[in-house]
Amino acid sequence: MPTLAELFSLFGQSAPPVEVVGITHDSRLVQPGFVFVAIPGVPLPSRQPFDGHDYIPQAIEKGAVAVVGMRELNLGVPYLRVSDARAALADLSAAFWGYPAQKLKLLGVTGSKGKTTVAVLLHHLLQSAAPPVGRLSTVGVRIGDEELFLPGHFTTPEAPQVQEMLQRFVSAGCRQAVLEVSSHALALERVRGLLYEVGIFTNLYEDHLDLHGSMENYFAEKKKLLERSRFAIVNSDNPWTQTLAKRPQTWTYGAQGDWRLQHLVESSGGLGFEVISPIGSFPVRLPMVGRFNAENALAALAAASRMGLSVDQLQAGLACFPGVPGRMQLLQSEPFRVVVDFAHTGASLEAALQTLRPTTRNRLVVVIGAAGNQDPTRRTGIGQVAGRLADFAVFTEEDHRTEPLEAILQIMARAHGDPRRYALVPDRREAIRYAVWLAQPGDTLLFSGKGHERTLERGTEILPWNEIEEVRLALEERKTKAEI
Repeated sequence: MPTLAELFSLFGQSAPPVEVVGITHDSRLVQPGFVFVAIPGVPLPSRQPFDGHDYIPQAIEKGAVAVVGMRELNLGVPYLRVSDARAALADLSAAFWGYPAQKLKLLGVTGSKGKTTVAVLLHHLLQSAAPPVGRLSTVGVRIGDEELFLPGHFTTPEAPQVQEMLQRFVSAGCRQAVLEVSSHALALERVRGLLYEVGIFTNLYEDHLDLHGSMENYFAEKKKLLERSRFAIVNSDNPWTQTLAKRPQTWTYGAQGDWRLQHLVESSGGLGFEVISPIGSFPVRLPMVGRFNAENALAALAAASRMGLSVDQLQAGLACFPGVPGRMQLLQSEPFRVVVDFAHTGASLEAALQTLRPTTRNRLVVVIGAAGNQDPTRRTGIGQVAGRLADFAVFTEEDHRTEPLEAILQIMARAHGDPRRYALVPDRREAIRYAVWLAQPGDTLLFSGKGHERTLERGTEILPWNEIEEVRLALEERKTKAEI
């Protein structure tokens, strides 16, 4: 473990040679021997931000051996004043963990849409060819084949967690790691100091303007990933990203790209297409649904190729891809198709159902709920879309929290409008089993809303939950009883 003297010397300040056992910006996580970094909160139109300086007494009381902040303060422990606390948090975290990024070849993925899928696909390709490979993404952390989950709902966690995970990758023997990098992470210095072998920019659409203020600012933050990358892979079809196509050391992908596809065939079991690329033309099979996932696959294939994978390795890796956890994840294709997705708004449910409809031979069935203590119009939108685009809907719970579940279900039912084509099953586990037993050959069952999440909020309880495992258990139960 480094000493406080070693860490503070990075900023030209002396300090006692006491051992430091951790770095954090969260006073709740402080333990004896920690350095607490007080960060001003991010001002947003929707809420008043917290300020870490208000929690310095709590941190000292819990045993912090030093504090870093941006105000002129006189404390009973060593204090380092800095001009940018977020930058200091990142620099201290990297030093505390021994600069693990320098021992890894990093691949970064950013963009408004598709970055999770590309990150998971790319990790799978690299892991299939040269394990172990690390991955840090919205849908969890992977160290080789081992899966971990971080608390919270960040695409990219704060700098102490990023650096700790990178060190865990190194300790596990990883030489490569894939990072899903959000615009928040770039703007708020969570990935400060990281350099990438390959940076991927999938696209840019209007989002997160409460933080960035304008599309131009949003683009500038996203673009930082490529500025820190030896080689770039960018979407040739998006108006924003196509402006980056002529930068040196760049491959493009998409309809006008260096990597493009032709002869796409969609079926209930996945996608087949031919890849046209700088390393040649070759056919691939991908067990995913939706043309957009063929485009995501191109980005992952290009990055994996850049890291040295052969055509044979790319083909084999894609063919055995298990899917992105909870993101249009195909669990089985016959005798009826089963898909788990995260869609939890009317718009996202509409996109999911429209994607599945062309390759559904019989009925399209959706199991979905609507969250409580959130925008109540969301449940109306979900009910209307389910009524319009699904043949049958099973309305159930989805984090109803302290709102009455029955009232939420009734709103969805009224918005749907046709009692012959929906059922209300309040318990989500029972709803999953109901739909599985309802299924007929050629049907598609879409379990939507929970996706990769690992908790279910029921009243004031927060229960462990794994949608994918619950669906698999129901499928196995049906299969077992059918065989008896």
